[in-house]
Amino acid sequence: MDQSVKDAIARWPDVPAVFGWLSLDGRGRWRLHPQGLATQGGEGESITNTQILEFINRNYGHDDAGRWFFQNGPQRVFLRLDAAPFVLRLSDDNRRLLTHTNAPVESVSGWWLDDAGQLYAMTPAGGGIVLDRDLPALLEKLVPGHGASLLDALADLAPGQVIQASWPDVYPAVPLRAIAGQDVAQALGFDPNPRAPQD
Repeated sequence: MDQSVKDAIARWPDVPAVFGWLSLDGRGRWRLHPQGLATQGGEGESITNTQILEFINRNYGHDDAGRWFFQNGPQRVFLRLDAAPFVLRLSDDNRRLLTHTNAPVESVSGWWLDDAGQLYAMTPAGGGIVLDRDLPALLEKLVPGHGASLLDALADLAPGQVIQASWPDVYPAVPLRAIAGQDVAQALGFDPNPRAPQD
């Protein structure tokens, strides 16, 4: 978090949080909702200013209730997550995963494959969804613990079953589980759509 933001919080500790003005889509794009209606759905407007995007990325965090926010000076802007707190992509050299905030993913403690074919991972920063365009390449890198093809293992993966999956020399073997899409937020410990207390 930026020092200027920490200073603003110390100077104005009681600024009320806001809800409904910001969302993060499933491709890692920050979206502004000028009418404050993000909690009701809707695409919003893409934020494209590089300086603003970098400021949001540096001041992105969560509270103990799993609600993610952008700390805009002294004010928390809680946001809707269309997929997960982070969107994960392959690095340019294809040697690891990066978050949509450009932070390297140092480790993965678990994988989840939902019923729509989306792959999620728990990272030290929080839960993330693998960017759809990078999913085929990542699946080629992951191997199951028993040595067969991961795609074959995934085809046989039923709800409640677990296989071990690793990216050799990058991420050690950890459980990969089948999950219903509606259960992803609970499994990864985040609130996908925080609302103001009176909502």
